[in-house]
Amino acid sequence: MTDQARGRSSAGAGTVSIGEVLQLLKRDFPDVTISKIRFLEAEGLVCPERTASGYRRFSSQDVERLRAVLTMQRDQYLPLKVIRDALDQEDSEAAAQVPAAAAGRGLRPDDFRPGAGRVRMTRAELAEASGLDESYLAQLEGIGVLWATPAGHYDEDALAIGLVIARLSAFGVEPRHLRSFRVVTDRETGVIEQMATPFSQPRDRDGRARQQEVVRELASLFVQLHAALLRAELVRGGRA
Repeated sequence: MTDQARGRSSAGAGTVSIGEVLQLLKRDFPDVTISKIRFLEAEGLVCPERTASGYRRFSSQDVERLRAVLTMQRDQYLPLKVIRDALDQEDSEAAAQVPAAAAGRGLRPDDFRPGAGRVRMTRAELAEASGLDESYLAQLEGIGVLWATPAGHYDEDALAIGLVIARLSAFGVEPRHLRSFRVVTDRETGVIEQMATPFSQPRDRDGRARQQEVVRELASLFVQLHAALLRAELVRGGRA
């Protein structure tokens, strides 16, 4: 066997092609594309082997790393740098703490992976899961901080919002106190959309993937800025 043939055999043993990776990820991440996988590779999130002919070959570890990246992006809106740093940690416990702290949501990706990886709840189920009364949930919907999907169910975002608000309610926070969050969210969404405008008319799949990354990065940075400003203001006022 020639050296070149040995190289092809070694690279192919126990690995899968990028198309096979796409099929493995599609069930939990319907929006993932080959362009997205290539983009994550270019950003250093995964490093597949290459055959002598230059074809990518992904190991099972590569596939699980991609799954972790996509989960943290979808559920926690983390920037790629934070995700990369977290996954590169040799200490698995430290790696789990980094995304939780950065996201500021107190939830882990596995909390949102029942069945096919998406949450579908009725209002009664959401009330039971969050600990909030259905009437309280109705008030939250009335002020626009909680909503059902077009199909009429509540997803993982509604669950995350409900769980946080349930903890806030223990401190006496009422729906009327949360109106400002809706106003701020609307304003910042507009800013993010405006900043992402240069990427809003991509000509190819790579362009669309990059546009999505820009929006996610901006959203994550806004969340981090909120946390930093709030902490700094409380420290400056001697309240923390």
